[in-house]
Amino acid sequence: MKKRILGFWEIWNMSFGFLGIQFGFALQGGFMSRIFQTLGADKESLPLLWIAAPLTGLIVQPIIGYLSDKTWHARLGRRRPYFLIGAILSSLALFLAPHSSALWMAAGFLWILDASINISMEPFRALVADKLHESQRSYGFVVQALIIGVGTLVASNLPWLVNILGVSNEAAPGVVPMSVKVAFGIGAVVFITSILYTIFTTDEYPPEDMEAFEKMKAESKGRFIQDIVENIGKMPSTMVKLGIVQFFSWFAFFTMWSMAMPALTEHVYNAPAPMESAYDFTLIEQQKQFDTANARYQDASDKVGSAMGIYGLSSMGFALVLAYFSSKFRVNRKLTHMISLTIGGIGFISMYYASNIWHLYGSFLLVGIAWGSILSMPYAMLSSAIDAKKMGVYMGLFNMFIVLPQIIAAVGGINVSYKLMGDHTINAMIVAGIALLLAALANLLITNKKAIAYTLD
Repeated sequence: MKKRILGFWEIWNMSFGFLGIQFGFALQGGFMSRIFQTLGADKESLPLLWIAAPLTGLIVQPIIGYLSDKTWHARLGRRRPYFLIGAILSSLALFLAPHSSALWMAAGFLWILDASINISMEPFRALVADKLHESQRSYGFVVQALIIGVGTLVASNLPWLVNILGVSNEAAPGVVPMSVKVAFGIGAVVFITSILYTIFTTDEYPPEDMEAFEKMKAESKGRFIQDIVENIGKMPSTMVKLGIVQFFSWFAFFTMWSMAMPALTEHVYNAPAPMESAYDFTLIEQQKQFDTANARYQDASDKVGSAMGIYGLSSMGFALVLAYFSSKFRVNRKLTHMISLTIGGIGFISMYYASNIWHLYGSFLLVGIAWGSILSMPYAMLSSAIDAKKMGVYMGLFNMFIVLPQIIAAVGGINVSYKLMGDHTINAMIVAGIALLLAALANLLITNKKAIAYTLD
């Protein structure tokens, strides 16, 4: 079936579910470390607690991509059944996570949340490639990045906004503040609503030859592991090279998600999370000291979370500019990505010199430019370099280059690398900056002209 050129609103509708997905990711990335610390985790254990997220992605995304390539539902199509399943599970996990009463419960909900988000997310990447003509691929992924930017901005500011509206950001020791609980509840509603919007406003192309499709499904039964291994072995060289870019990019952002909260509350606001074990709550004076320290930490956390929302705003603005140019001109994806990652690397390193909220706004503004590019350019390049019939499974396998650096970071990569510079947690942000600069240089490996920019056959 020949793909027609789609209008902006058609692309917007098919991508709108990413608003909910990003609400989930932004709340998870911005505030799960806050929940962990509130429940008693020390900052050294945060990356390890986060290991659930990349591990679930490593397992879930190739499976979902493989299955969605071989799915056709009469009413929901190929990718939409997975959107719906993931949205239901993610919304439940978002609502329940901040109500955790113990650290192990919060870690478990992070695991469930990330697995569920992954069920929804990768089919969305494949849907853009399924629906859009080759000439619109950059445009389509940039529109996704635009919606993700909106989600990041709003979700990152939710605890601060609900606190401004009168919901308390303070709580007893070991209890997550009500402002965070309300924010996660709002995120759950947005997640399911936005996914349903895409499901009801977007159709999918059926297989061109249904008989051949059913035959292919029958022949592939029981071959899941064999097919995955074969696809890994036949991975296009451009995909491997993009994987190197992704490796350093996602190491950087995993470092930010897991360590920015303790790093910046300590470095900029001198308000580290108070450890309950350091206080004797039978002594009134120490109880007061803890309450004061906890109040300072919660206020600083709100400010850091708000500042992190700026990277959503700048990624949104950057995506708007890219959307305009990609709809009018051929975009050099490689050069765009290289420059964007360099700017983001400078943003991370500049956090070391931040002393107030305005400095953090500037740093995260630069980081957002890299984020906007990470969410669009690699996928646009990849979709032009792989077999369309294997779009789902290769999009899922591409996730290996996202989750492996996160696993490495979680099991010690972050702690080891930043401590080479000293014991101050802010050094983790310098490590993130260096990683993005290495990712920018790795773009020089990409030589496939079709991947770099759309070309007429």
